[in-house]
Amino acid sequence: MDSQITTLPRATRSPMRRFCVFVGLLLSICGTPSTGLAAGSSTAVPQASSPVVLVLGDSLSAEYGLQRDSGWVKLLDARLREQRYDYTITNASISGETTSGGLSRVDELLARVKPAIVIVELGGNDALRGLPLGTTQQNLEAIVERSQKAHATVQLVGMMIPPNFGKAYADRFAAMYVTTARKYGAALTPFFFAGFETRLDLFQSDRIHPTAAAQTRLLENMWPGLEPLLKRR
Repeated sequence: MDSQITTLPRATRSPMRRFCVFVGLLLSICGTPSTGLAAGSSTAVPQASSPVVLVLGDSLSAEYGLQRDSGWVKLLDARLREQRYDYTITNASISGETTSGGLSRVDELLARVKPAIVIVELGGNDALRGLPLGTTQQNLEAIVERSQKAHATVQLVGMMIPPNFGKAYADRFAAMYVTTARKYGAALTPFFFAGFETRLDLFQSDRIHPTAAAQTRLLENMWPGLEPLLKRR
């Protein structure tokens, strides 16, 4: 059976230039969480006959500023079909989402969707808002723990922030994903923007949001962590 996507409600040349661009990238995750459905999505989640991959993320996974069905989640769906992995994708990403917001939603999503795999792409908004890293890590750990208790395997998609946020804070933030993944035996993508974080041509005119062309980079960065979790039926 072909895989399919269900979308749920949501969203350099110098060091200084590099930091400005990178801060812009983090801003792409920030915003007010959406309470409405994405255009064309359904209020009901169909019962999938194939196992489900649940994407719990922010605007980077919610096609913010992109044409519908041009984001990395849609590209993942195409890759699964091409490589004959029989999975249904449920995208529960919301622009502006924090780890607290993800934690508040995860139990209902796990009960309703019953995913085999949960991809957690959250945390950037927490850092941007200066939230305590201890709280952010506790939220991530709770999301992972609850997902595993629901018999799902988990992939964490990490983010990094520039040292002008404070080197100690930036280092702790990046290490938070590694520590959480090790503690729970979860798969890990250390840095979602790896390899193109300073490429202005891969961002929209606002120099904040990745373009459609950049979505392949996002997919390639997260794929090595996800592929070992997949099973062919």
